[in-house]
Amino acid sequence: MATNQFHFKPYNVGRWIVWGAYALALIVAPLIWTSSLAQSMLTQIGIGIIACLAYNMLLGQGGMLSFGHAVYSGFGAYLAIHTLNAAGAGHWNIPVSLIPLVGGVAGLFFAGLLGYVSTKKAGTTFAMITMGIGELIWSMSLMLPEFFGGEGGVSSNRVVGKPVLGISFGPQIQLYYLIAVYCFVCTGAMYALTRTPLGRMLNAVRDNPERVEFIGYDTRWVRFLAFMISGFFAGVSGGLGALNTEIVTAEVVGAARSGALLLFTFLGGATFFFGPIIGAVLMVVALVLLSELTKAWLLYLGLVFLFMVMYAPGGIASLIMMNLRVAAFGKLRRLWASYIALAASVLTVLAGGGAMVEMLYHLKLNEALGPQMSYMGASLNAKGFDAWFGAAFVLVVGAALFELARRQYSREWGEIQEEIEKEIKRREAL
Repeated sequence: MATNQFHFKPYNVGRWIVWGAYALALIVAPLIWTSSLAQSMLTQIGIGIIACLAYNMLLGQGGMLSFGHAVYSGFGAYLAIHTLNAAGAGHWNIPVSLIPLVGGVAGLFFAGLLGYVSTKKAGTTFAMITMGIGELIWSMSLMLPEFFGGEGGVSSNRVVGKPVLGISFGPQIQLYYLIAVYCFVCTGAMYALTRTPLGRMLNAVRDNPERVEFIGYDTRWVRFLAFMISGFFAGVSGGLGALNTEIVTAEVVGAARSGALLLFTFLGGATFFFGPIIGAVLMVVALVLLSELTKAWLLYLGLVFLFMVMYAPGGIASLIMMNLRVAAFGKLRRLWASYIALAASVLTVLAGGGAMVEMLYHLKLNEALGPQMSYMGASLNAKGFDAWFGAAFVLVVGAALFELARRQYSREWGEIQEEIEKEIKRREAL
């Protein structure tokens, strides 16, 4: 007689803690940063998290480098704002809270339509196809003003109908919590996808497509399904963006938007699931704050990207995970002095190099204002020899200190890694 057998599977406490902390951060963030600028940035961060995670489904999970993924978030934004206008005119009875799903469906549809062509190839050919499609859609945005709104774009008003329980999504805080809900749900859904057979097979297609074909899977259909799912979440982010700005222009399908997704997803760490979340935060900080602080922000951003490619190709997430591994073996405290020395030398280099860059930009762009300028609270004469000599001296000293700190850090890091490997072998022997 068959008996029922029950197997106890313990809860993954660490996973519950991480997701609980993530939800708590989304809830508490606008209560800590209460200014209108901070809440606007938090709103954009929530939208950026969904967009970067959707893009990383291609880049990090599937190894598909796309140069035109803003097309699908852009189409989601356009369809969402047209639906919002239809709802405002009384043609459609759809709540504002579901408008982002319209954007998601639009992104899914166009990803299926255009992705059927794109995913027939892989590698460099796929990247070039996505770039061509992106440029094609951007040029169409100026040729079809009936849908894209021409240079002025399409505007709307997100306050539609009577408020429900006092919620009209007019105040920024109400819209933020709507975006926070979508952000948490979409993040959870995309993480769950990575644990499914499709997600695992997508990783296999990234790592060894020939072997995947050998065991009987069609790699092109795996890429195509992932492309459509990514398009859906990108469309959701576009719909949320349309609600946030209440205007959609051709910029949302342009190459600059696609390039930003690629750049900051890489900086955050494309090989880790939480990397794009870090990238989204950096994207909003760079595009909103850094661009206001200096006109040379693109130069600084390019230099950061260059050094990350050279020294940390896994992104910020890889640096975090490597140090967590060291901390797990109780050896992180030995690196604190090196980290402090590296940070101090980097700040010194930034102080000297930044002064030279800012003086050069001041002479080229603000010459009519005279040679005097303010940099980090100090007054500098952009045409004075002493200012340039001082900045160059600080830069050279900082670079020399950085090299010394880097060598010391490399030596300590190598010794710690050897000790960790010996400890792992010892544990395996037991």
